[in-house]
Amino acid sequence: MAEQFIWGSNRFALRFEWGEDAPVRVTGIVRGASVTDVHALPLVEVVTAAAGHRPAADRLVHTETGARLRRTGHTETRTGAGRVLTLTQAADGIQTATAIELLDAADGAFRARTTVTATGDTTLVLRSVATWTMGFTRPGDDRDDFAAWSRVNGVSDWFGEGRWTRTPLRGNDFPRLSTELAGGSHDPRGHWSATADGTWSTGRHLPVAGLETDGLALAWQIEHNGPWRWELGEDLDGGYFSLAGPTDADHAWTRVLRPDESFTTVPATVTAGDDFTGAVAALTAFRRAARRPHPDNAAMPVVFNDYMNTLNGDPTTQKLLPLIAAAADVGAEIFCIDAGWYDDSGDWWPSVGEWRPSTTRFPGGLGEVIDAIRDAGMVPGLWLEPEVIGVHSPMADRLPPEAFLQRHGQRIAEHDRYHLDLRHPAAVSHLNGVVDRLVEEFGVGFFKFDYNINPGPGTDRDADSVGDGLLGHNRAHLDWLDGVLDRHPGLVVENCSSGAMRMDFAVLSRLAMQSTSDQQEFTKYPPIAAAAPISLLPEQAASWAYPQPGMDEEEAAFCLVTGLLGRYYVSGHLNEMTDAQRAVVAEAISAAKTLRTEIAAGAPHWPAGLPGWTDPWTALALTGPGGDLVSVWRRGGPAATELRFPHLAGHDVDVTTVFPAALPEWKTKWDAATGTLTVRGDGAPVGARTLRLTTSK
Repeated sequence: MAEQFIWGSNRFALRFEWGEDAPVRVTGIVRGASVTDVHALPLVEVVTAAAGHRPAADRLVHTETGARLRRTGHTETRTGAGRVLTLTQAADGIQTATAIELLDAADGAFRARTTVTATGDTTLVLRSVATWTMGFTRPGDDRDDFAAWSRVNGVSDWFGEGRWTRTPLRGNDFPRLSTELAGGSHDPRGHWSATADGTWSTGRHLPVAGLETDGLALAWQIEHNGPWRWELGEDLDGGYFSLAGPTDADHAWTRVLRPDESFTTVPATVTAGDDFTGAVAALTAFRRAARRPHPDNAAMPVVFNDYMNTLNGDPTTQKLLPLIAAAADVGAEIFCIDAGWYDDSGDWWPSVGEWRPSTTRFPGGLGEVIDAIRDAGMVPGLWLEPEVIGVHSPMADRLPPEAFLQRHGQRIAEHDRYHLDLRHPAAVSHLNGVVDRLVEEFGVGFFKFDYNINPGPGTDRDADSVGDGLLGHNRAHLDWLDGVLDRHPGLVVENCSSGAMRMDFAVLSRLAMQSTSDQQEFTKYPPIAAAAPISLLPEQAASWAYPQPGMDEEEAAFCLVTGLLGRYYVSGHLNEMTDAQRAVVAEAISAAKTLRTEIAAGAPHWPAGLPGWTDPWTALALTGPGGDLVSVWRRGGPAATELRFPHLAGHDVDVTTVFPAALPEWKTKWDAATGTLTVRGDGAPVGARTLRLTTSK
């Protein structure tokens, strides 16, 4: 007879079930008084060399080990931040422990990890271990419940990060196959999966995604700075999703566990909501509760960076001093000197790694420029690409070969860079020395940590597999970041990776902000900026505001609106602008400062729908205690658009302009019955406004 219990919160709980003939499975989703029965699959799925799938497949699920596991117990423990449920199971020389964490400050989300231990005299060769698996369709329903669901997922590329789509499940990806007619009623073997390869965790597919049907949505994030896989599938009894880190099939990952040795999966978090927006709101609350405490989380100082469409990696004293004065004049609080500050050769790309200031770029020393930043009332910052060593850097010969990722004894080279292996103490010692020296010698209070190469599947040095070596490096990288912030608790660090090629919560649970793109064409940036809060916190999303002297008023305002509902991140030739042009930049920065508290508490939503790459109208809104903020961009097309605010339906709403104040106000019309705001952008075909919606008292 099956046993069961419900665990979680009033907002989101799960019903777990098991029996003498069945492993632990999730069989229900509980939200308030509502219980949704779901298709039951083993919670833990493990593929080993000795035990694969039934039927044969390349799925994460339907594993022989997962089907044989049987519950041995469960415990609940209390932490300072919340509660942890640990479910233990065992079978055939293997023991698993799934730890499910529920934070008090974010009780609409579960974070899970699974630990696999070899018991007895057994040696296990792991090929995949899923962090989390559960069904989402209703069991035993005659109608095709699977067809009522849609997949919501995003893809990325350099200059084109976060392109999201909503796709019905039933269709070409999941046709009806009739595999039940095969002998033994075999489940289908296919799936729809997304993966990340190497160290660009968000370089192609995104580790955040979800499923949505009428009245219910699930969303998840895999929290890893390296390879991962999530998959959707259908079997004879319904649909499922499964989340994992690296696997043998996708990432050349295997791990050998000798008796009493253990392996723990990368973490993953699952949330629920009435729709995808609601599930993302629960993810947003979880991210705020789970990130590392830091003064910057609330302070959010405005950053000026000299790179984007400005100095482009060619900083000199002569070029920087006028920019520093102009940035301070408009209200910037941090000034970051970007790439090239260390290079004497004129080719900064292959020379990275020693991180000693150039003498040709700064005849009076870098300290002269740093002092100018500080004297102007700003915190000095520097660009670093810490994990790589350029092929022309002296460090390429000074560090031992074992301090680099290798294949068959040769260092991996990619685009004129070698990649450090942070499992090695010499690599860690070098990077610690660099950061500590720059902080102590120059008083650097801000670093932009960039990351511009992907070394591929991994390293075979001191590892069971190349994927296992990379996973060890990935985890050592996170340990190194923790160590830097432990030693320098006030240091503000930006995460960048050719824009946002590594925009995962493993890194963003530690670092203050994220560059959302390297996109240099200002009219292409809105869908990137608007979609960013699906993947990270609004207050971490640094979308470039780079107005230029040659832009007209509407174009400059468009650029400045782009970053306004995130972490304000400014560039541009401010020193070449007129006083009137700089006044508009100052106005935008002043607005950003007044919005910081609301941004750091706001939940994102998309009143124009998921941002499309070529949509003529794009919108991002944040809902918080003070009402709704919405940035709206027009890129040609019709002069008006409709924005949906269903949570404000039935209320009278006042609409005011946050920025820009000097340009003509866009006409708006509110329909209280439907919660629809019509916005009309008469005039220039390219323009943007940030508006505030407040309910009338």
